Amino acid sequence: MAMHLFAVGQDVQFIPGRWDSHVPGGTYKITRALPGDATDRTYRARGAMDGVERVFREQQLRAGPVSPFG
Repeated sequence: MAMHLFAVGQDVQFIPGRWDSHVPGGTYKITRALPGDATDRTYRARGAMDGVERVFREQQLRAGPVSPFG
């Protein structure tokens, strides 16, 4: 079983794709690493803007908030 890429408490960036445009993009804080296999690690994360917790697959997240300056 592979280790999770993100740690609890870490800020991550979610940018909605074609099929998840109903979920607001932006900064989320990892609240829990959920069990999964090497190809589908998942996380619970709380939105910085709306405070709602959601479940994301690791492929949907990027480390840290994206800087507007590159």
